[in-house]
Amino acid sequence: MITATPFDFPYDGRLVPESTALLVIDMQEDFLSPTGYFARKGYDSTPLRAILPTVKRLIAAARAAGLTVVHTRQGYRADMADMTPYETWRRKRAGLDGTDVLLRCGAGFQIVSDIEVAPQDIIVDKTCNGAFTYTDLELVLRSRGITHLLFAGCTTDVCVHSTLREACDRNFQCLTIADACASGDRYAHEAALHMVTVEDGVFGALADSAAVVTALSRLANGAS
Repeated sequence: MITATPFDFPYDGRLVPESTALLVIDMQEDFLSPTGYFARKGYDSTPLRAILPTVKRLIAAARAAGLTVVHTRQGYRADMADMTPYETWRRKRAGLDGTDVLLRCGAGFQIVSDIEVAPQDIIVDKTCNGAFTYTDLELVLRSRGITHLLFAGCTTDVCVHSTLREACDRNFQCLTIADACASGDRYAHEAALHMVTVEDGVFGALADSAAVVTALSRLANGAS
């Protein structure tokens, strides 16, 4: 089991690699680059880049233990045919008209080069904050028999939390890895982590990366 709050994960003590996936949410240039979308909105991308070593360690531990690794990317079609009038208005209001920021044709859409995406990894592209909305993520997970999800990535308060809530409503067992998530807003980050644990774990459990890596290493080495 993984030492976590408010209960150790999984609740029944059955951490099975084949049934578990690590979700790495939106570790893209548009969010981590000093010239990407996040920076254009006036946020500091430093906290997001700071979690890169931790996320890389988690990915390596997950692969070694036999977990599925899923990366998500947020962005719209190059022709913006999937963008509603409200989203178009927000894009213009943010000063992004005429740019390729948050478009799948842009360099910022790509996962940062610091993170190696292996051939066996799964990539899910999305337009919404939640990775289950208008995507085949649930189909992929169900097809593989995955019932348990570990969450890392950015931002804690928006895309990570939106996906976490969607996963909980679909009855996946969820663990958020606190120091492997980040936001440009410290208060929002801390509040999002706190919300995981309210009502005795309404959105699952919360752990740090050291506890997760320790448990995954034991799995990789064949220990119970």
